Amino acid sequence: MFLLSFLELLCFRSGHAYKVSHLHHHNRYPNDDDVEGAASKMTLLRALWEGVIFQFKIYFWAVKRRQHHTYSTVIVLEGIIILAVALFCIYSSSFTNVYIVYMILMIAGSWIIPLITSYLVHTPEGNDELKQTRLFRGAFFSIIAVNHLFHLEHHLYPMVPHKNWPKLARRLDLYFKEKGIVPIELNLKN
Repeated sequence: MFLLSFLELLCFRSGHAYKVSHLHHHNRYPNDDDVEGAASKMTLLRALWEGVIFQFKIYFWAVKRRQHHTYSTVIVLEGIIILAVALFCIYSSSFTNVYIVYMILMIAGSWIIPLITSYLVHTPEGNDELKQTRLFRGAFFSIIAVNHLFHLEHHLYPMVPHKNWPKLARRLDLYFKEKGIVPIELNLKN
């Protein structure tokens, strides 16, 4: 619990709010109450704008649903810490720009989350779980996504840890082929 809070607070995000929304996403996608997967139904420009407001939406959505999860106190505390650290960064700009630049970079870096984790990888119009998430393969995608584009595999088996996704993908490739799921593939030439 501490590590999730600490790592996400470094990026000015509530790790537990995101955890709650992600678990809800796996239970509800592509329903309209899925706050995390909402960008998959948006236009590209709207999905880009979603990045600017996404962390606020996730946070307040999780706070509002506090009766549905056990992390409500932690989420509120994370929000208070984020606000305090942001105020410190703003205040310290009269002495040094290091902290305010760090804060701006961390917040702006989060703006691509809906684009990368929802818009590009989901297909909400698909008629079943296999067709609602894109299948990616190839060295190019693996490199640019730091091996995180095993999204279909993640949706089918959300409890499999990240380090095992490539192995899971190899095991599922024949199944995907039998089901007619064609991967989006881009390999790098030697």
